[in-house]
Amino acid sequence: MATKDPESVYEISIEDASGNSLELSQYKDKVLLIVNVASKCGMTNSNYTEMNELYNKYKDRGLEILAFPCNQFGEEEPGTAEQITDFVCTRFKSEFPIFNKIEVNGENASPLYKFLKKGKWGIFGDDIQWNFAKFLVDRNGQAVERYYPTTSPLTLEHDIKKLLNIS
Repeated sequence: MATKDPESVYEISIEDASGNSLELSQYKDKVLLIVNVASKCGMTNSNYTEMNELYNKYKDRGLEILAFPCNQFGEEEPGTAEQITDFVCTRFKSEFPIFNKIEVNGENASPLYKFLKKGKWGIFGDDIQWNFAKFLVDRNGQAVERYYPTTSPLTLEHDIKKLLNIS
């Protein structure tokens, strides 16, 4: 029997960095910035620094950043969940949640990424191109924007503010 495709990210379960199952419905009514991350990528420093800045500025206004380690691009996220979390929390002092390592492309892609990639993204095609691809999800759990890995997180501020109803 085929399972029904989720209609929002809130219908999807994921694993936290400790491997515990977690319902994304706990982020209902939040604006989500969902990012596939890597510790050894040339874009690691700038992305984590800017994501921290956005998170600290808007977390109390309804923004949540969800970081998903992925080792599918140049094997730039080889560590264990514990090593990844330690790296991010120690080096970057990140307070947003880091989840268990996932795949974003291929047969074993996380259900979350299968859902996010379903949008009408035109030139993007289906596959995630590299580390730090970004999806902006509205308060209804729908992916409303997709950004290239090279897109600076700070350039998303206008779109984030719009979804948070901040002028």
